[in-house]
Amino acid sequence: MSLLELIARADERGLAASAVACLDRCLPPPEDGDDPEPLRPLWTGCGSGAEWAARLDTAHAALEGAAGRDATAARVRALLAAAPRDFAAGPLRAWADACSLLALDIHGESDFPAGDGARTAEACRADGAMGGGPLVTGELRRQVAILEGLAGTAGTPGGAPGLRRALDLSTEGRRVLRAVMSRRARGRGGPGGVTLT
Repeated sequence: MSLLELIARADERGLAASAVACLDRCLPPPEDGDDPEPLRPLWTGCGSGAEWAARLDTAHAALEGAAGRDATAARVRALLAAAPRDFAAGPLRAWADACSLLALDIHGESDFPAGDGARTAEACRADGAMGGGPLVTGELRRQVAILEGLAGTAGTPGGAPGLRRALDLSTEGRRVLRAVMSRRARGRGGPGGVTLT
């Protein structure tokens, strides 16, 4: 199934975890005094939706207090602020869809200089990342793997194995994106030489 099909079929837990994972991968590195894992409260609540609204408030406060004020951090904060306070499939699906697009857009911006013909995130989600750059391809694979893994553990209490796998994949993806952005900040070119998938 395509990523769009997986999002359309996912349950509340899968949608919440997929959305949180997308935002988690796009977080900038913490500065001194920042919470290194500001979305951790949300990860804890994805299994059952327990105290979801309160966990959203905690995560949003942690991000608002972060020192990072670049455009990417602002986009993540905006989507977190738009998260539904009800742990229900309908509103979570719309949020997960928006978070998916944001993550692919951010990876695409690091893949390609502006104007060189990169495929849109929407096109990649519909039919795979053929023609996309290595960062977009890796991000698309992670999003698919997270949703497939969570669907495969739907019968387990809280979906713990699927959530652990989602967290592992997200941590890996965050490391990759930060490595590429760090290289670019040092003026050493694009994603070449970095393991991307």
